[in-house]
Amino acid sequence: MIDVEKEGERWVVIINRPEKANSLTADMLSALIDTVKAARSEAKVLVLTGTGKVFSAGADLDAAKAGLAVSPLWEDLSSTLAELPCLTIAALNGTLAGGAFGMALACDLRLCVPDAKFFYPVMKLGYLPQPSDPKRLAALVGPARAKMILMAGQKITADEALSWGLIERIVEREALMTAVSELSEAALTASSYHVAGIKELIK
Repeated sequence: MIDVEKEGERWVVIINRPEKANSLTADMLSALIDTVKAARSEAKVLVLTGTGKVFSAGADLDAAKAGLAVSPLWEDLSSTLAELPCLTIAALNGTLAGGAFGMALACDLRLCVPDAKFFYPVMKLGYLPQPSDPKRLAALVGPARAKMILMAGQKITADEALSWGLIERIVEREALMTAVSELSEAALTASSYHVAGIKELIK
């Protein structure tokens, strides 16, 4: 349910469970972590995307009730993503929610389709977000807007996400991967040392 397409030094990691809105199980999260770790020494660009019209609904409902909603796997995944020395791009093919939000926040760049929605219903569900997510969210959109999402439970549209700085571009669905290719080009033609060096300087 986690597919990897390797196009030279660009890895496209695909959440492939469209019949369940790409909701994630513990095994899928572990597979994502292993894939991201493997990319560290081989990829100059890593792309996260999903199959179908939803990026990910977050935790699988049954797994969430069994404890996945508060599993350290989410934080492990987002931390591993954030620490990659390569360029990371979230190509959001649709709505994302809950823990999946953290995956996108940990990426360097975020693109989404026009009908994507963003929400993180921890207040309603009675869970705390993963520790790094609020800080990354506030760094992008500011404290008040982070509270709009996390505390007021607001569902954010693609247009709002763009104006808030949560995403970099809105791209029509059929052009999403073309846009990813364009953003990948400079990193793919540079040395791994150069890619990692610029990323470290921006930090």
